[in-house]
Amino acid sequence: MIERAERGNRAVILHPVFRVTGPEALEEFTELAISAGVEIAAVVEAPRDKPEARFFVGSGKIDDLAQLVEAQGADLVLVSQSLSAVQQRNIEKACKVQVLDRSTLILDIFAQRAMSYEGKLQVELAQLKHLSTRLIRGWTHLERQKGGIGLRGPGETQLETDRRLIGQRIRQLGRKLEKVDRQRDQSRRQRKRSGAPLLALVGYTNAGKSTLFNQLTEAEVDARNRLFDTLDPTVRKVEGMHCGDVLLADTVGFVSDLPHELIAAFRATLQEARDADVLIHVIDASDPYRIERQAEVDEVLASIGAEKIPVIRVFNKIDRTGQDAGLIDSGPGKPPAVALCARTGEGLELLREVISNELSRDHIRIWIELAGEDARFRAQLFELGVVSEEHISSDGNWRLHVDVPRQTAERLASQPGKEGQTARRQLLAETTA
Repeated sequence: MIERAERGNRAVILHPVFRVTGPEALEEFTELAISAGVEIAAVVEAPRDKPEARFFVGSGKIDDLAQLVEAQGADLVLVSQSLSAVQQRNIEKACKVQVLDRSTLILDIFAQRAMSYEGKLQVELAQLKHLSTRLIRGWTHLERQKGGIGLRGPGETQLETDRRLIGQRIRQLGRKLEKVDRQRDQSRRQRKRSGAPLLALVGYTNAGKSTLFNQLTEAEVDARNRLFDTLDPTVRKVEGMHCGDVLLADTVGFVSDLPHELIAAFRATLQEARDADVLIHVIDASDPYRIERQAEVDEVLASIGAEKIPVIRVFNKIDRTGQDAGLIDSGPGKPPAVALCARTGEGLELLREVISNELSRDHIRIWIELAGEDARFRAQLFELGVVSEEHISSDGNWRLHVDVPRQTAERLASQPGKEGQTARRQLLAETTA
């Protein structure tokens, strides 16, 4: 939906600076621009006390910007803040090139990265919602309307036509995404019936989540060193854990001031984090602004209702800091953080132990008995890796000693059907004890 400049991607960055703006803001926006495939020709910083209504920055700074754009032969102006439609149009008129603000640039990156059917639908929906706020009176192609003898009156302006068509497409995309959501819900219900705990990797974009995901699951998810490399959630099984097999989800990375349209559109993707039993918050240990990044991630987690889920913090990329792999005390009642290097695998076993301990902290350990007609339920327990011992009783039944995380026991106990009914009642009694 977003039109890219026809002449090229050489850009000048306009960076408004307020008293609360830290140096990391420009660094991050520059990374976003590079990630979008932009060649940065120059940067113009504009100190401000507050935004100005016409251009966001002062008119003198816009004159300087226009001269620099012409001198550098730039095709784009990238603004590190979110602009109103009027401000964007005014800067475009002054500089005579396309202007992209922060929100539009992030949407453009997502449009480049989306590969799956669902991801493309989500990005288009976010773009259309953003575009609908850009439709303002004053654009020349939006002022056509009916007139003449017998046709006097307002008629339908091109602006209204555009709004109507965009509204229709938004509703159409919404219906398609609802269908995809139902399919995802079905997959989630199947996973829950399996009883395996779900872990979700969350964190700031480019913190190394996909690399860690590949190490833990032996998958081959694309894990290049660029922002927003993962848009579509991937779920894989992690085997060989002391607590039994678990499921791990790789999710989209967060960023400061993520456009609201994207948070709304990617609700299905973020659902993986909201449904998780434990979150693994991956942090780039080499990032000088990691504390601010952590706060941004915590804020997004709170906005999607995932703030109460237990969190294991992982300080990744220790190969860049020179520190050793190890555990870091996180305070009473919280699992320790883990310092590791996902790229080399150093410290990975420590993370496995912390995950197992967190999932085992509230375990149910009991003997259960299963008859021949419960064979499928028995196979499910072995598949989950929760059977620690098995004997055959004199009447031919199986006697199993199971070591089950409480969340898994609750899921098993709530399964419909008659298979393993007696054993599931035992588990239910233990979970409510």
